[in-house]
Amino acid sequence: MADLDLMDFKALSFDCYGTLIDWEAGIAAVLSPWAAEHGLGLSDEELLVAYADNEAAVEREAPSTRYPDVLAEAFRRTGAGLGCGVGDDWARRLGESVPEWPAFPDSADALARLAGHYQLIILSNVDRAGFAGSNERLRGRFAAIITAEDVGAYKPAENHFRALDETLPSLGVARGELLHVAQSLFHDHVPAKREGLSSVWINRRHADPGWGATPEPSGDWSYQAEYPSMGAFTDAVDRAFAGA
Repeated sequence: MADLDLMDFKALSFDCYGTLIDWEAGIAAVLSPWAAEHGLGLSDEELLVAYADNEAAVEREAPSTRYPDVLAEAFRRTGAGLGCGVGDDWARRLGESVPEWPAFPDSADALARLAGHYQLIILSNVDRAGFAGSNERLRGRFAAIITAEDVGAYKPAENHFRALDETLPSLGVARGELLHVAQSLFHDHVPAKREGLSSVWINRRHADPGWGATPEPSGDWSYQAEYPSMGAFTDAVDRAFAGA
């Protein structure tokens, strides 16, 4: 990890949900009152673990489905697995909730600072409308935005990364000048290794056990550096450029 030179890169590609936006808080804000209504007595963490594989399965089985419908179906499957039905109102509530999901407190400041050093790219498993709502919180200035709606599939499938390869020349960025920045090993670091991309792990769950709303990674992964937050990563970038 020590040999990563943050000045070697011209662009950063970001996973958004889990890295910049607190998707676990957003999902739990709907699952928790539903569970309480049914008297399930489950913690937010237990609900997220029950939910995680269902979302990944829907994305894998129906890759062209828009993200609000993925969320709704994943919620229905989670309810079935827990022995409780999920009505249309609850399913729709989760499906429409993405624009309301909170940003991590350090995300907007980190993006503003990083934009002074790199071109910024979004590589996200949502639809355009959902990301537009999130970016009202992030206030990011992005050179390119690539969503699941654009590529007709969900990470860890290769579609996002193929689209990324097609986008880089228009930005004047060589593949070796791109650093992928993400929280999810399953969605991002496994495919980043597969695609030969350098990456940084933003380990938002460093203080928490388990995988939360993200499935346990099933493939090989690697990353060149690990930081507990976007703030810590951005501080490292600022130090690197200040010392140049």
